[in-house]
Amino acid sequence: IYPIIYSIPIILVLDPNFFPSNQKPVLRNWSAVQGERPKDGSGLHTLHNLFKSIFTWNRVIFGLVSGLVFLFCTGLFYCLYEWEFLHEALLYHLTRTDPRHNFSIYFYHIYLHYGYDTSVVEKLISFLPQFLVQLVLIFCFAQDLPFCIFVQTVAFVAFNKVITAQYFVWFFCLLPLILPWSKMKLRWDGLSCILLWIGAQTHWLMWGYLLEFKGKNVFLQLWAASLLFLAANIYILVMIIRNHRYASVFKALEYANSKNAAKLE
Repeated sequence: IYPIIYSIPIILVLDPNFFPSNQKPVLRNWSAVQGERPKDGSGLHTLHNLFKSIFTWNRVIFGLVSGLVFLFCTGLFYCLYEWEFLHEALLYHLTRTDPRHNFSIYFYHIYLHYGYDTSVVEKLISFLPQFLVQLVLIFCFAQDLPFCIFVQTVAFVAFNKVITAQYFVWFFCLLPLILPWSKMKLRWDGLSCILLWIGAQTHWLMWGYLLEFKGKNVFLQLWAASLLFLAANIYILVMIIRNHRYASVFKALEYANSKNAAKLE
């Protein structure tokens, strides 16, 4: 799933303004003390540029190579392990349900309907918020690729139908890529976010303990704790975005050319 959602910002980064034909892209000189905020309407501007020049050479090559590698690896292991590989590696994750040990706000609905067939409409409704959040984050922050991947991962986990403790490792490992560009101070905002996240998770675990080990009927309280945990994740994500120093990976062609012209003068 992650190669799929990460591929979209990579395609956006392969913009003709940053990857001109017959020229090498120019890396921006990243600095933790400098930064730029995305311009107003940058998401719509990025979307407009994407549709205007979606089939550039770099994007076509990226799509072909990525697709061929995926098909080759999938086909190779299908030949070795047949249907079992397809189910365990790919198809299972599309139909997985987890009625217990699940931080997601959907766990109670999954628990009540466990063992019953869910309609396509229900599946789409549960997927829609996750899909919309991903699109907004991608089109707003794609040019700052490490930061975009981080916020994508946090949002994907927070809005997923299944959330277990190991899922948090998926975005913890990306923190070193974005912390140097954060204006958030550990003493106040940073510490409050850490305590809020730990507190919301501990609160959920308390009700989970009463359910699993004490046999208490606390499903509604546990679901409310899931809502609180989602709210905590959203608040922390907003704080991270507001305190981030936006820094695109590559310089735009016009900007790079103007600097070269100034040097020649």
